[in-house]
Amino acid sequence: MSTLYRKASYLISAETVAQCPPDVGFEVAFAGRSNAGKSSAINTLTDNKKLARTSKTPGRTQLINLFALDDERRLVDLPGYGYAKVPEAMKLKWQKHLNNYLQERECLRGLILLMDIRHPMQDFDLMILEWAHASKLPLHILLTKADKLKPNPGRSQMFSVQKSVAEVNPDATVQMFSSLKKQGLEQLNQVLDCWYGLDDAAS
Repeated sequence: MSTLYRKASYLISAETVAQCPPDVGFEVAFAGRSNAGKSSAINTLTDNKKLARTSKTPGRTQLINLFALDDERRLVDLPGYGYAKVPEAMKLKWQKHLNNYLQERECLRGLILLMDIRHPMQDFDLMILEWAHASKLPLHILLTKADKLKPNPGRSQMFSVQKSVAEVNPDATVQMFSSLKKQGLEQLNQVLDCWYGLDDAAS
């Protein structure tokens, strides 16, 4: 398991793709609905509770937040999407920036899609699944808050999601994840190591 993720440091918050760093190197983006536990997952991955801002009010992540792992690798926290209390005009603005990033960013090597294991496969999730498949972009799904379900119901839910995902994006992979219990952290590390080219560097 790479220690690179513990070296993550805040780089910039960009409102538009044009404000992001030069489009070179490796980026992996984390996307998900506003209540999917995205910031918590990033903080667990980097072993830094203060890195990605968490809030009791979903939808606070309005910008594209970038974190540097080293000189050529970055982790990207995309705007949360779908929170009901956010004005419609703001939702549309976020969606535009999200779409622009996903479509324009050449250095994007993979996408981590986070879904609350209790409420998976929402409209936003399906949109991302379909887009990633059409774009041939590697996609890995974290079923977050897995600690909220007991082991057997959790596994049953994961198998159900895997079946549904395969119908939309047969190349996508799925795992359970809990920021609270650090469940699934090693598996996530392995996926990221591959996308960031760390497996090649080690061989």
